[in-house]
Amino acid sequence: MMATVALQTEVSQDQTEVLAVIDQLRKANHDKDAAGFVALFATDAADYNLAPPLSHRGIDLREKQAWFDTWDGPVEIEARDFEVTVSGDVAFCHGFMHLNATSKTAARLVSFWMRSTLHLKRESGQWRITHSHTSVPFYMDGSLRPAFDLTP
Repeated sequence: MMATVALQTEVSQDQTEVLAVIDQLRKANHDKDAAGFVALFATDAADYNLAPPLSHRGIDLREKQAWFDTWDGPVEIEARDFEVTVSGDVAFCHGFMHLNATSKTAARLVSFWMRSTLHLKRESGQWRITHSHTSVPFYMDGSLRPAFDLTP
């Protein structure tokens, strides 16, 4: 019985640490801190984000800063309903993220929900994101419109 309690506490601590990484992503986006954002990822992380191409290997600091520079003011990211599974030094989580920011080029507020899946690996006591996948569903009615109006 004691071993089970200890294991549950350890998993709970690991889950808390993984959720802290997600919160650090939120903070790095808010502050438009490209270096802080990139530091949360493994150097060879597989990244399937909303921007072309279909996949990226590693997070490029200059690209991330250039993206941050397209926004006026902070880039607000809200994480919601994240479920975290941890096994040893690997973790998997998924949930929703809400982007809320003002575009410099469109001069308007951009606000939409997206789906997010992350895989993390712990090395030397630090959780790093090794795989990130973000997507927005689209309407399959022939219009192929992104479903930016959906909310969790």
